[in-house]
Amino acid sequence: MWPYHPELLARAVPRYTSYPTAAEFTDKVGAAQLGQALGALAPGTTASLYAHIPFCKEICWYCGCNTHRANRARRVSAYMEALDAELDWLAQKVGGKVQLQRISLGGGSPNALDAMRFVRLLDQILTSFAAGNPEISVELDPRTLDADWTILLGKVGASRVSLGVQTLEPHVQAAIGRVQPLDMIERSVEMLRANGIQSLNFDLMYGLPGQSGDDLARTLDAALALRPDRIALFGYAHVPQLIPRQRQIDDSALPGLADRFTQAANGYRQLVSAGMVPIGFDHFARADDPLAIAALEGRLRRNFQGFTDDPAEALLGVGASAITCLPQLLVQNEKNPGRYRMRVMGGQSAAELGVARSSEDCERGLVIEDLLCGRPADLSGLPDDHLLELRLMPFVRAGLCRLADDRLEILPSGLPYSRAIAACFDTYRAGGAERFSNAV
Repeated sequence: MWPYHPELLARAVPRYTSYPTAAEFTDKVGAAQLGQALGALAPGTTASLYAHIPFCKEICWYCGCNTHRANRARRVSAYMEALDAELDWLAQKVGGKVQLQRISLGGGSPNALDAMRFVRLLDQILTSFAAGNPEISVELDPRTLDADWTILLGKVGASRVSLGVQTLEPHVQAAIGRVQPLDMIERSVEMLRANGIQSLNFDLMYGLPGQSGDDLARTLDAALALRPDRIALFGYAHVPQLIPRQRQIDDSALPGLADRFTQAANGYRQLVSAGMVPIGFDHFARADDPLAIAALEGRLRRNFQGFTDDPAEALLGVGASAITCLPQLLVQNEKNPGRYRMRVMGGQSAAELGVARSSEDCERGLVIEDLLCGRPADLSGLPDDHLLELRLMPFVRAGLCRLADDRLEILPSGLPYSRAIAACFDTYRAGGAERFSNAV
């Protein structure tokens, strides 16, 4: 289905959930710049809010998220106290200005919290920002999801849930330290649907240790039988030099690049054949899902939460490692939960690192977003770059994209090369490739 050009996939590239990427964040941009930018927001600015809960009851070996074991009640309660304080600080800055349209809670696993503590957090957000009736989405770990939690989600009006499924093959689950039998996922889906969850996403993975093509096909069949509204089929990123917990995974059991490519291609074919609409090359949605509709209408966006139909002008992040995305500024909070708490409870902003976006950054970011969202990109706003066409030429000659009259379009055969093609517009990628994963 897709032509295989390993030489065009050899370079490790970012996932481009922003441009510049988080690899460009420095301590030269932080609390002062964030305070100024928030203060300059115009009244009526549309915004979404993301709250990071960096705790899980169990830590999976593959996971690259900023999360820790929720095995000490005092540590969790101390963190939540700091999160409350940061929300108060943020509300003082923008509470009367922004129109909060969406609230997302992730981590980690928000259901690592006591259910009532979660309710208090959500109530604080809703009251502090006069949010009205925003869309609420929550990431959940099915291993610790119970009836009380699903009933609570229905009562607070949550409409979207993402379940970390990853794989349904027992031997692959054991190899990544995440054992959750199929009947556990089935019960979770049944409880969530019974409590009014309208949109359900499954996070699945290919390229896992010991995972064969048949393993992936069986997982996809079982997942499709549960009728999720969205499926994200991620390629596992093995970077143990950055994520120490991944050292528990047997490197020798990982599929090679050719096998990863085949798994991605076969997974794409299987999901599209089942009626799912492709979003990029590794996300899928039912035809009536807002994400699929946004993709078909050219309204798809990409931000730190991945593909989205969210049109908000500002994404406000609270919690350790959370990122605030404003039109000209990207700022990330302190990543370590302990140091995050010390900063916030000491009266300081949690902001630690960031980058100011130049007009050229914004233009390049639009090009990259268009390409990853399946739209032709207009290159006429970019500065003259005599090397750009040279960087793109291998992809053009391979029939993966079309370049004509300052217009670049990724062709259907080029979908798995989207990130590699987007990287041609990234002026920061002279070095540091070891921080990123395979394009497929």
